[in-house]
Amino acid sequence: MNSEFDFEKRYRLAREIIETIVLTVLMFLIIRLAVQNFNIDGMSMEPSLHNQELILVDKWSYMFHPPARGDVIVFVAPPNPAQDYIKRVVGLPGDIITVQNTDVYVNGKKLSEAYVEPHHQGNPYPSFSNRVVPAGAYFVLGDNRGGSSDSRDWGCVPQQNLIGRAAVVYWPLGLDNNGLLPNFSSVFTSVPSPTSTAAKETCPIMHNYQTPQASTTSPGNTPFNATTLMVVVLPGLFVGFQRKRAKQ
Repeated sequence: MNSEFDFEKRYRLAREIIETIVLTVLMFLIIRLAVQNFNIDGMSMEPSLHNQELILVDKWSYMFHPPARGDVIVFVAPPNPAQDYIKRVVGLPGDIITVQNTDVYVNGKKLSEAYVEPHHQGNPYPSFSNRVVPAGAYFVLGDNRGGSSDSRDWGCVPQQNLIGRAAVVYWPLGLDNNGLLPNFSSVFTSVPSPTSTAAKETCPIMHNYQTPQASTTSPGNTPFNATTLMVVVLPGLFVGFQRKRAKQ
């Protein structure tokens, strides 16, 4: 009886180890395809995102639907394909954009942008009117309007440059914006559909696209990597659940 019991015990242990290894590999592949770490470098998205914060980028959603106005996206920078930028989507394909000083209009509707604080307002670039966002491209702006290189400077972002949607701020802890990024889609609910307007110009696109790397940035001097943490912790929770269930 003891030998049979020992064999069954060793068999269950071996099965749990194999299940854990398989689960870890599957989760690693899924997580790497679905999310990515990104290190905020600079202050162009203040006050929504702070310099040196770490966020998770959702790379999965845009496989099923296009970006929406108000989304914060990470993309290969058109003016410098060796870098990745993070900005907010303001104009979709076909939209007509006007920027007059610090006022932004989409399809003739002036935006009341709750995510731009007064002391971050500004426009170091020339104003323009009735600029059309071409098909397969997006007009993006930094929330720190006085200190952001964005579509006012170098034009629209091609669809193929997109990496994903900024979803969660996870490091450092204890700041004023940890967790899910707030949804500002309400800012754009009253924006009408684009209409034909005379004397329109097309938003320029830089076509120096470079295939995104597997990892946007390294987490630097932070004590952990969120993706690695999930891969390590979740299989352990699975094994603990399995053992608890086996004892019942």
